[in-house]
Amino acid sequence: MQPGTGLQNAQTVANHRPMTIADPIAFAIFILLWLAYARTTDNRRFRNRVSLTRAMNAQRAAWIRNAMRRDLRMIDTQIMAGLQNGTAFFASTSILALGGCFALLGATEQVFMIFGDLPLVFQAGRAGFELKVGGLACIFGYAFFKFGWSYRLFNYCTILLGAVPMAGDIHKDPAAADLAADKVIRMNILAASHFNAGLRAIFLSIGYLGWFVSPYLLMITTALIIFVLIRRQFYSEARQTVLEQAD
Repeated sequence: MQPGTGLQNAQTVANHRPMTIADPIAFAIFILLWLAYARTTDNRRFRNRVSLTRAMNAQRAAWIRNAMRRDLRMIDTQIMAGLQNGTAFFASTSILALGGCFALLGATEQVFMIFGDLPLVFQAGRAGFELKVGGLACIFGYAFFKFGWSYRLFNYCTILLGAVPMAGDIHKDPAAADLAADKVIRMNILAASHFNAGLRAIFLSIGYLGWFVSPYLLMITTALIIFVLIRRQFYSEARQTVLEQAD
């Protein structure tokens, strides 16, 4: 390749190939599938099948009820700490990914120089590319806020668990003990819901990467990611294992 050819190709790609009507359509499908999947797994049944998330929520309630019968709850606090640590890890990962997006925005010219000779890549100009990177940054920002709030809620959950009466004192006021346990259960499920929302955003960001090649690939990769997530939620061995334990 002659000197300057890569830069010329980069400028050609940056100045031509404007976004088409397929781009907003593909992005709209991406958002709709995201919302539909979230609503299905969190609040609804899928073909009369309970999701893995809902099945695990029942196990969370069973865990807290068992914890009420233990005077020493060190095991339960360790479980809470493990949940918090996992949430903190993904929050840190989201921040790193968000920083990578901003770094990519500052290196647009270099990106076009590298991929200027590749076919079917960057089907939009510079503005389109930066818009897609901005959308990816929004996804990681959304994931960070979900993980951050989930971490905070797990912290509150630990405090509420500490407020549950000891096993020997439950008989003195069973109604108050049940109310305290219900608070822990609801807070734990709420924290897990925000964690799942952040994790869902991370998964779908993989499908979003297809948009950098083509809007049609965005639709394909998004459908593929949703298919994998639905299978894990409603047809996986993990779900069957939880339901068998519940039975």
